[in-house]
Amino acid sequence: MQFYKYQGTGNDFVIIDDRNQAFNLDTPAIAQLCHRRFGIGADGLMLLQMAEGYDFRMVYFNSDGTEGTMCGNGGRCLVRFAADQGIVQEKAHFIAVDGPHLAHITPEKIALQMQDVANIAQHDDDYFTNTGSPHVVRYVQQVQFTDVKNIGAAIRYSEAYQGQHGTNVNFVEKLDPQTLFVRTYERGVEDETYSCGTGVTAAALVSNATKGMPSPIQIKTLGGELAVQFEGNSTDGFTQIFLIGPAKHVFTGEI
Repeated sequence: MQFYKYQGTGNDFVIIDDRNQAFNLDTPAIAQLCHRRFGIGADGLMLLQMAEGYDFRMVYFNSDGTEGTMCGNGGRCLVRFAADQGIVQEKAHFIAVDGPHLAHITPEKIALQMQDVANIAQHDDDYFTNTGSPHVVRYVQQVQFTDVKNIGAAIRYSEAYQGQHGTNVNFVEKLDPQTLFVRTYERGVEDETYSCGTGVTAAALVSNATKGMPSPIQIKTLGGELAVQFEGNSTDGFTQIFLIGPAKHVFTGEI
């Protein structure tokens, strides 16, 4: 089986072209491929499949082998892969677990339209929203010194979020009027990742709602820089949300 490794701001993925519907690996086998010591190493695995009415279907698995919710950086990487394979050119229209997505493609960046977001809830000093995956946003000072793994795990497994089957957790520092520094604990990976697309989207929308930061908001992550562009507000809801950043092929191999 041929595989392709892609990364978007350090969020890395194994991609398999499954247009022939031949993929049959189970949860332990997927986890093995994503393992950073005994496998290829990745934050997740994605299948590109055929889908009637769309350019392709995105099927996403977490690095623990379980099927996941929407992954923004994964979606951007899969669009780049589809463009590299000649499936799409300047635009892509695909279906994922959370519904249809549109993407605009340039040599430098992929701009992926995310699902509309209607609600932002406040839980004590934290904020919660769903951008295709559930996310907590917590503002901190000096985010570079935050214990993301341990504090994130405590929030992820807390009773408050068990109805969401746990949650992803973003620790956010406002660097200037237009820029955030975001670090994310991802469920399914059960650790900090270098970047999280749905997470930085959540951080940007919450920052507009609570701090008045206008679109587009620039995002610094451990793996690089992203931008989130949107229309609307927390009262009427957010629409035309685009996650914008690089997505690159790393290497190709065989299993």
